[in-house]
Amino acid sequence: LQEALVRARAEDETGDWLLFPDHPPVLTVGRGGTPGSLIASEETLAAMGIERFEVARGGDITWHGPGQMVGYTIFDLDARGRDLHRFLRDLEETVIRTLTGYGLSGVRFAGRTGVWLEGEKIASIGVAVRRWVSYHGIALNVHPDLNFFKLIHPCGLIGIEMTSVAARLKDLAPALSDVRLACAGQMAETMGYDTLRWEPAEAAWRTAGETMPVPLEIPRARYAAA
Repeated sequence: LQEALVRARAEDETGDWLLFPDHPPVLTVGRGGTPGSLIASEETLAAMGIERFEVARGGDITWHGPGQMVGYTIFDLDARGRDLHRFLRDLEETVIRTLTGYGLSGVRFAGRTGVWLEGEKIASIGVAVRRWVSYHGIALNVHPDLNFFKLIHPCGLIGIEMTSVAARLKDLAPALSDVRLACAGQMAETMGYDTLRWEPAEAAWRTAGETMPVPLEIPRARYAAA
């Protein structure tokens, strides 16, 4: 879907998109992936029903799954001065503003793309660019099972601790759907959009000229982290 929308955006057949997918537990490895970043064995991953994919974005290995807000940014960077560094900082700013709305103070670390809370990482960011259209994007931990991150060195960083909105706010943590709404509004403001329009998933697939797949039903028991 991302690749088809990138083609459509590059050919000016559609506008920019912010996609919010619901991932089953998966590991994705970016172009900067290193062998030592995967801690768990392939047998362990197979037993847990977790697939591993090599993807086009920058960065090393990360986890996506239930309770995590993943936002894929199909944006025209040609209209943004082809400044990838600025684009990454704007994605970080979007996450920081979203967290601020819940009373959490996210920060950047120089030289490390992403957002942290008091030394623990709460959001990972990795993008790819084709024909000056971006894809992939942000992953903000809202209420995932943080044990999944013990399968890897997140983003290739040894000894890093991951956190989430729920880990900090406990019973006051917002629902994932609410965080998506907040993030979309902050993204529009940060990126300078005049309007924001929500579309059903079918519209994205139709715009891409692709057939929307039927979601797979995978037993939740297989998601339990070791």
